[in-house]
Amino acid sequence: MAAAVLVLTAGCSSDDGGSPGGGSAAASSSDKGASPTGRAAEETPPAQGSVKVVRTVAEGLETPWGLAPLPGGDLLVSSRDEATITRIDSETGKKTELGEVPGVSPAGEGGLMGLALSPDYASDHMVYAYFTSASDNRIVRMLYDEQRPAGEQLGAPDTVFKGIPKGFIHNGGRIAFGPDKMLYAGTGESGDTGLSQDKESPGGKILRLTPEGEPAPGNPFTDSPVYSYGHRNVQGLAWDSEQRLFAGEFGQDTWDELNAIKPGDNYGWPEAEGKSDDAKYHNPLAQWGTDDASPSGIAYAEGSVWMAGLKGQRLWRIPLNGTEASADPQAFLEGEYGRLRTVVPAGGDKLWVTTSNTDGRGDPKDGDDRILEVQVS
Repeated sequence: MAAAVLVLTAGCSSDDGGSPGGGSAAASSSDKGASPTGRAAEETPPAQGSVKVVRTVAEGLETPWGLAPLPGGDLLVSSRDEATITRIDSETGKKTELGEVPGVSPAGEGGLMGLALSPDYASDHMVYAYFTSASDNRIVRMLYDEQRPAGEQLGAPDTVFKGIPKGFIHNGGRIAFGPDKMLYAGTGESGDTGLSQDKESPGGKILRLTPEGEPAPGNPFTDSPVYSYGHRNVQGLAWDSEQRLFAGEFGQDTWDELNAIKPGDNYGWPEAEGKSDDAKYHNPLAQWGTDDASPSGIAYAEGSVWMAGLKGQRLWRIPLNGTEASADPQAFLEGEYGRLRTVVPAGGDKLWVTTSNTDGRGDPKDGDDRILEVQVS
C-alpha cells in the first residue's frame, strides 16, 4: 500500500480545532491488531467511494454533540452547552425537548456529550449520557418517559460511572454499547498527559463497563474498567461487520489517528503520536495531519469507517480490509458544511451526520447547526 509523504509542522488537534497543524492523510499497517479475517477480494471496498447529501433532517440546533437513533427512526440529540436532550422527527425535522440533564457543568470542551440507548431499551427505556459535572466527567442513565409533557420526559439521572478526569480540554465523551451489550466510553486525559499511561486512572482510555457501570467481564486488567490505554482524547467508537472495534483520536502536534482497538494494548500517548518504531505501542491504521482532521465521531458502513473532522471540516472515508486500511483515506464534503462532529449509521448505505459550528470554534451560517442524511458507498 502506498503511503503519502507528509511534512510535519507544529500544531494542536483538539476538540476546539486547536492551532495549525499540517499535512494530509496517510494509511499504515496496524502492526499489532487482529489480523484480517479472510475477507474475499470482492468484499474489500473499492479504493474510491462516493458521498451524497440526501437532505437536511433538522437545523437550528445549538451545540449538538451526541446522537442516538430511536427505534422507529427518530433521533435523540444532546446540546453540549445547554445540557438538554431533544428528539428529532427524522421525517419532518420537528424538535421536541425531553428536558435538561441536571448536574451538567459546561465549560470549554466539556458539557453534555455522548448519548447511547440501553441495549434493552425496548423494555427499560433508559438513555445513557456522558457529561462534565462540577468535579469530573461521568456517565449516567435516565428513564425516558414519552407519556410525560415535553420538557419533563427525563427521569432523575442515575450515576453508573464517575471519576473520569475533567479539564477545559480533552474530556473525551463518546459512549456506545458494543455488540456484546457492554458499555464502551472514550475518555480524554484532560490535559494531564501522564494519565494516559496510568492504568489506575480512567483518563486517556477506552473503558468497557457493564450497563450498571462495573468493570465488564473479560476485561484485560483484573477488576479494572480499562480496555485500552495510551490515548489522548477519544471521541469516536465504531464496530465493523466482524465486531471489531475502531476508535478515532485527536493528536497534538503532528498526527490525528484512527486505531483498531485490541484489548489491553497501549496506544502510545504521550510517548508516541501517530506511527511509532517502538513495538510496545499499537500503531494507528491511518493518520492525518492536524489541519485535516480533528476527528470526533466515527461510524462503519459499506466496508469503510467514516470519520467526522472538526477542524478539517470534512468527512473522511477509510476503506478496510480487516484491521488495516485497504487504500488511502478519501475526503468528502470539504468545507461545505463546516465542522463535523458526529457520524451515526442510519441503515444500509446511509449515515446521520451532525455539524458543529455553534460550539464557539466554528463560523455559523444560517440554519446551523444541522443534522444531515448522507448516502455513501
